[in-house]
Amino acid sequence: MTAVETEQTTLEKGFIGQSVPRKEDRRLVQGQGVFFDDIKRHNMGYLHFVRAPYAHAKIASIDVSAALELPGVYGTLTGDEVALQTDPFFQIAAPPGGHVRDYALAVGRVRYIGEPVVAVVAESRERARDAAELVVVDYEPLDVIVDARTALDEEAPVLHDEAGTNMSYTGVWEWGDVDAAFDEADHVVRIKELHFDRFNSTPLELDGALVEYNRGTGQWTMYTNNQFPGFAVIMMAPAMRVGIDKLRMVTQDIGGGFGNKITSHPQLVACCLLARKLNRPIQWTEWRTEFHQSMSHGNERWFHDVEVAVRTDGTMTALRCRALDDAGAYLRYEPLGGVIWSQVTPGLYGWRNIRVEFTQVMTNKAPVSPNRGYSRMQQLWLTERVIDIVAAELDFDPVEIRKRNYITAEQMPYETPNGCVYDSGDYARCLDIALDLVGYESLAERRADAASRGKLLGFGIGSTLDSGTNNFGQSQLLNPDLQFSGNNEVATVKLDIFGEVVVTLGTTPQGQGHETTAAQVVAGILGCDVDQVTVRAGHDTYWNSHAGFSGTYASQFAVTGLGAVKGAAEGLAGQMKKLASMVFQCPEEAIELADGFARIKDNPEAALPFMALGAIPNANNAGFPEDPPPMNCRYVYRPPFDVPDKERKFGNLTLTYATQIHACMIEVDPETGEYEIVDYAAVDDCGTRINPKIVEGQVMGATAHGIGAAMWETFAYDDEGNLLTPNFYDYHVPHVMDMPPLKTAAIESPSPFTPLGAKGMGEGGGGAIHCISSAVQDALRSGGHDVFVYDSHNPYHRVWEMLTRPAPARANVEVSSK
Repeated sequence: MTAVETEQTTLEKGFIGQSVPRKEDRRLVQGQGVFFDDIKRHNMGYLHFVRAPYAHAKIASIDVSAALELPGVYGTLTGDEVALQTDPFFQIAAPPGGHVRDYALAVGRVRYIGEPVVAVVAESRERARDAAELVVVDYEPLDVIVDARTALDEEAPVLHDEAGTNMSYTGVWEWGDVDAAFDEADHVVRIKELHFDRFNSTPLELDGALVEYNRGTGQWTMYTNNQFPGFAVIMMAPAMRVGIDKLRMVTQDIGGGFGNKITSHPQLVACCLLARKLNRPIQWTEWRTEFHQSMSHGNERWFHDVEVAVRTDGTMTALRCRALDDAGAYLRYEPLGGVIWSQVTPGLYGWRNIRVEFTQVMTNKAPVSPNRGYSRMQQLWLTERVIDIVAAELDFDPVEIRKRNYITAEQMPYETPNGCVYDSGDYARCLDIALDLVGYESLAERRADAASRGKLLGFGIGSTLDSGTNNFGQSQLLNPDLQFSGNNEVATVKLDIFGEVVVTLGTTPQGQGHETTAAQVVAGILGCDVDQVTVRAGHDTYWNSHAGFSGTYASQFAVTGLGAVKGAAEGLAGQMKKLASMVFQCPEEAIELADGFARIKDNPEAALPFMALGAIPNANNAGFPEDPPPMNCRYVYRPPFDVPDKERKFGNLTLTYATQIHACMIEVDPETGEYEIVDYAAVDDCGTRINPKIVEGQVMGATAHGIGAAMWETFAYDDEGNLLTPNFYDYHVPHVMDMPPLKTAAIESPSPFTPLGAKGMGEGGGGAIHCISSAVQDALRSGGHDVFVYDSHNPYHRVWEMLTRPAPARANVEVSSK
C-alpha cells in the first residue's frame, strides 16, 4: 500500500472530504469578526498620506508648517526624516535592480502618481485629510515612462540613478534543443505581440494598521492585515535597524488578500516611525483611490516574437518568445515575477523545447505585487493563447489540439523541461467534464440559434495550473547571493486542563477556512468531533508558533499549514496514547482514540475522557510514577525540496499542481461589440479535497476575479502617468448581477508528495481570463471576421474595434510551412 493510499484509509475514518460548516462563519455573518480597523486605542492618531500628483518629479522643498498649526494635528513625517532614521529596504534583485533605494516615503524624487510623500497624523481621519491639503510640496516635473516597451530606449529617463538603468532583471531561460525543433517543424506560427493587462484582485478590505510603540522595550505591536508577516518583518527590521523580535504583528480577521496584502511594509514602517515619534498609537486605513493608485497592481506583461513549432498532426514541439514585464516604479516583491512564471513553463502541454528571453523594467506606474495567480496566470494565458491561435491558423479543432498536446494522466508525476514536477492530474478528463457541462455537443445548433437573433456565439476554453507551496530557492535563480531555499510552516496542538483541544496556526488566513479545515484534520486524528477542536483565530507573532515564511499565500495552506497541523496532531495523539497506556498499564499499541476517549481497543469500557488526559500532566500529577507526556505538541512541516540548479535554471520550484479547466459560451452583438456569458463551467482537481464546499467557494471566487479581469477590470494609464481607473467609479468589479450561472465539478487526483494528498487551489482565476479571450476570438471568427485576440482584457469597445477594424489584428500573425 502506498503512502497516499495509507493516508486515504486513515482519513476516511475522520472528517476529510466532508463539507462541515465553516467554524469562522458564525462570527463573520453576525458582524462579530475583528478586523484591524476595529482595534481602537486611547489617544490614538489617524494617519493620512500626502501623495504625489506627478508621475515623475524632483521634490524641491516640503513645508508642513501650515498643517502643524491646524488644531487637532499631532505631527508629520517627511521623506528626509525617513532617510535619517531608516536604511533602504532590502532588495531581492541582484544588480542593477539590487541598487534601487526604496524607503517608506519618497526621498528626493517621486516616481508614480499616488506615491506617499508626507504622512500627517491628527485627531481624526477627516482632520488628518484636511491637514494634508495644507502641506506644500514644490515639485520639478521630469519626463515620464508609462510604456514598458520604451523603458530601455536610449532617450528614456532613468528612474533610479543608483541602478543606472530602468532594467531590474534580464535572463534567458532555455531548455531542450529549441533550434533543432524549429528546423524540423512542418509549420512555424509567429505572433508579433501579445499583451497581459494590469489589474487587481480587489480585496473588499483595504490595507491598514493600528500601531503601538512600547518605549520601555523598544517594541512595536502592529494590528494589521498584512497577509505575509514573515516577509514583512524580513523587509522592515533591517530597514528600521532593529531585530525582528521588536516587531510584533497581530491579525484576527482579514477581509481578503489575494496576494495584494503582501507588500504593505513601507506604510507599516511609516506608522512605526510616527508611533515612536509622537508617543501615541497610530491608526492608518487606506481609501480606495489610494489603494488603486499606489498598491499591489498585478504584473503587466508583453510577449514579443512568439514562435511555435508545429508538426503536421498538430503536435507542438517548441515555443520561444521574448517576455517584457512592467514592475512599476519600485521592486518591493520583484523581480520574483521574473522567475515564478517558470513554475508553469509549458502550461498543461508536453512541448520539451522552450526559450524565453525575460526582461523586467521599471516605469512611472504603481509598484506591482503578487496578485492571485502571481506571474503564472500571465504565462498560462500565453500558452493558451498560442494553442487557440495555432488551431485557428492551421485549421485544427481547439479541443482536439489540446488533447493531442496535453500531458497525460499516465505520465504523472511529470518532470517538465525545466525540472518542475507536476505531481498528478488528468487534464483531458477535466476538459471533457467542462465540455459536457456547457453542452459543447450542441455548439452548431446554438450558433444557429444565436445567429437567428442577430448574435455571434463563441466557445472558449481556459486552463490554469495552481502551482502551490513555493520552493523559495527559485529566488536564487535571480540572485545567487540570496539565502532563501525551501519552505516550512508550523502548528501546535495541545490538550488543556478540561480536555479542550486547542490548535495554533502559523498562517494568516483571509477567508480560506483555515479554522475549519485544521479542525477537520485534528478531529480525524484524535477521534473526536470537529466541535471539540478550537482553532485560534488569526495570528500573533508573539504567541503563535511560526516560521520565517509564515503567512497565507502561494496556495500552500493545504500542504504546509495542514501538514504542520497533521504532524502536531499525530504527535499529540501519540502523547495521549502513551499517557493512557501508563494509566491502564498496557502497551501503547492497545490504546485507540475514538469518540472523545482514549480507550483500550479490546475493552472499550476502559476509557479515559479527554478531560482526564488533560488534567493529569497539568493539574493532577502528584504521585504519578514518572513524568506524564505534556499534552502539547509543536510540529514543523518542511516540504521535500532541493536547491535548484542556478546555472541551468533547473529544479523543482513548487510542490503541487492543482488544475482548473474552464469552458464557456458567449454571445456577441456584432453592431456594438457588447457580449454576454450565456454558459460557464469550471472543473477543478486539487487532489484530496479537505472540505468540498470550501473548495467550491475558492473556485467561484477565482472565476469571478478572472471574469472581471477579462471584461471590466484594468489599470489603464495615460501618457502623463495618470491612472484612469482610480476608484470604483471607473474600475468595475463584477458583482453578483454580472456573474453568469456557474456550473462546477471536480475530480480528485491525490498528490503523492503531500501529507494529506491535498494541493493548494486558490489561484484558478487565470483560467477564466483566457476562457473569455478564447470565446471572443471564436465568436468573431465564426462570424467571418479574420481576427485574433492579442490582449487579456477585452471590454466591449475592444471587441467592437476588432469587428470594425480587423486588418491590424490579423497582421499580427504569420505562418511559414514546409
